[in-house]
Amino acid sequence: MPLELTAEQEAVAGSRRGEGAAMAMRIVAATARLMGAPSLIPIASAHIDGALYHGDSGTLFAEKLVEGGANVVVRATLNVGSIDLTGCSKNRLPPHERDMARRMMEAYRKLGCEPSWTCAPYQAGHRPAFGSDVAWGESNAVVFCNSVLGARTNRYGDFLDIACAVSGYAPYYGFHRSENRRGTVVFDVSALDSKFLASEVAFPILGSLYGREIGGAVGVVVGIDNHPGEDALKAFGAAAASAGAVGLFHVAGVTPEAPDLDTALQSQPPDMTIHVTDEMVADSRSRLSTVAKTDRLDAIAVGSPHLSAAEFNRLEQLIAGRRLSTPFYACTGRHALAALEANGSRQRLEESGVVIVVDTCVVVTPIIPDVAGGVLMTNSGKFAHYAPGNTGYGVLYGSMAECVESAVAGRPLFGAMA
Repeated sequence: MPLELTAEQEAVAGSRRGEGAAMAMRIVAATARLMGAPSLIPIASAHIDGALYHGDSGTLFAEKLVEGGANVVVRATLNVGSIDLTGCSKNRLPPHERDMARRMMEAYRKLGCEPSWTCAPYQAGHRPAFGSDVAWGESNAVVFCNSVLGARTNRYGDFLDIACAVSGYAPYYGFHRSENRRGTVVFDVSALDSKFLASEVAFPILGSLYGREIGGAVGVVVGIDNHPGEDALKAFGAAAASAGAVGLFHVAGVTPEAPDLDTALQSQPPDMTIHVTDEMVADSRSRLSTVAKTDRLDAIAVGSPHLSAAEFNRLEQLIAGRRLSTPFYACTGRHALAALEANGSRQRLEESGVVIVVDTCVVVTPIIPDVAGGVLMTNSGKFAHYAPGNTGYGVLYGSMAECVESAVAGRPLFGAMA
């Protein structure tokens, strides 16, 4: 079916709102044609992943939109950039790259985007209404938006996300359509020990397993008796979206489109049921570490997705005023930083040796020092997936408690309140 644009959409593409908006509308329309979408749909908001510097072309693209007079016409929050503009942490970008990264972040601000600089906008007040159509980028934000909030978005990539925000439209395909949100695979964790499911390591481990097993399909998790909390669902979705092409998951009895299994399956039989075993969990946990047992520990990083205020409370309780022997990086957004400053936690954490990283994170910009054969410990399934390639460090995966106890001891320790 050929794409049909409305008279208003055709007019915008023809420069009624200026050259910047025309370019954005043409990008959205071209994408819709490639995806076989019959039409464009209005969106309620956007989350922009394209402000992270990957090369000069991204900066020049954003500045071209600005020069064309473009402005976003819906609420548009910004994902992490390449620079901590708050000055909490410092990076090692060379002068040219640092300048271009700063120019890029400024260009998106000029387009009218909110300088939120977080990969967890849903915990910074950007929570689209259930059933609303949006255009979000950043894999964990997309999967949380679809799964936990029940808003509707595809995995919008760099430049398409801002084009949707400027035009106000997105292609009508994929997860915007109800039939494509049906669960097709059952991911059954009912055989697992309830103590494991209640532990803080469970959801990153299960999310990583889910992503590898399911890929881009829509799965329904069954066997979770109680709501695990937003931070657990955040960790699950981030790990799943890193290990696979996951954009939407359901948890029966927990997430809004899955009051029960039958509803999530839209009353159709699943294509497959995966019965998760203890052996599968053990294998998934082992895969999150890329180095064998070692006494070496060069850095610890948490906060991918960005730490929430509740997670910072947990971190501070675990540290309990002790001094950390290993560099400890805690990545977060300005929303959480404001809370830390208001209650005095920032000062206490920094006095213990925590480096708070704001506006960005340690796997997308060079903050952690270059160390040959370095070993990084993390409680994040997403960090565990990306850190080896992005930082050059080998990874050890552990709970938040294990990360803290290891930081105090200066060597990897496991078994601490996992």
